[in-house]
Amino acid sequence: MRENRIRTVWKSGGAIVNGWLGIPSVFSAETMAHQGWDSLTVDLQHGIVDYQAAVGMLTAISTTATVPLVRVPWLEPGIVMKALDAGAYGVICPMVNTREDAQRLVAYTRYPPRGVRSYGPVRAMLYGGADYLEHANDTIVVSAMIETAQALENLDSILSVEGLDAIYVGPSDLSLAFGCKPAFEDVEPPVAQAIQHIVDRAKAHKVVPGIHTSGAEGALMRIGMGFQFVTLSTDARILAAASQAQVAKVRGVQAAAGSKSY
Repeated sequence: MRENRIRTVWKSGGAIVNGWLGIPSVFSAETMAHQGWDSLTVDLQHGIVDYQAAVGMLTAISTTATVPLVRVPWLEPGIVMKALDAGAYGVICPMVNTREDAQRLVAYTRYPPRGVRSYGPVRAMLYGGADYLEHANDTIVVSAMIETAQALENLDSILSVEGLDAIYVGPSDLSLAFGCKPAFEDVEPPVAQAIQHIVDRAKAHKVVPGIHTSGAEGALMRIGMGFQFVTLSTDARILAAASQAQVAKVRGVQAAAGSKSY
């Protein structure tokens, strides 16, 4: 079966640099995949990507060594299994609030006897290889999002679930849980303390901590804290930021020269 480079990097103690895909475009996904990301996550929870678009995007990512992941919209067995059948080498699941939630998530991603995943890797076998069934349980990575007050209360019990590879902090939702304004790095003190607590407990349980950030500087700061999976930004945000910077540069030169834009 094809190697999951995420596991290889984690075993060496390194951090995965992840990108986020919310634009439902095969070409956009392929372009992103050729830029050197360790992994790219197709987002089915927020944004406008549906399952059919996601399959095409996963296929496009497969033209590179970038590892394809999917954030599923919810803890529901059908979409978790379909994401894996489409060739995702890992899933990120939102709103995992209890130990039971985490146990169900792990079970949905593992074939019996270690789980309840139904057999039908229609595209996963094309991507992973003919021996997909024999190795999928040990190759796929599963990550639970920690983003609510309830999840924080149950953090140690969630982290103790066998087969849970990683947790993923959603700083915006976590901020809302504390009654604070959504933010990535510039979070209010209670949220900052919670994030530090999460990474400390994850390390104690030997579960990989991951987090969403606002860009390279934020990602480097989180890596310094011990996070081993950092999302830099989304495709839409990168597109907007790069476009804005280019337009602003031209506008600035025009203004300095006293010219007009037509």
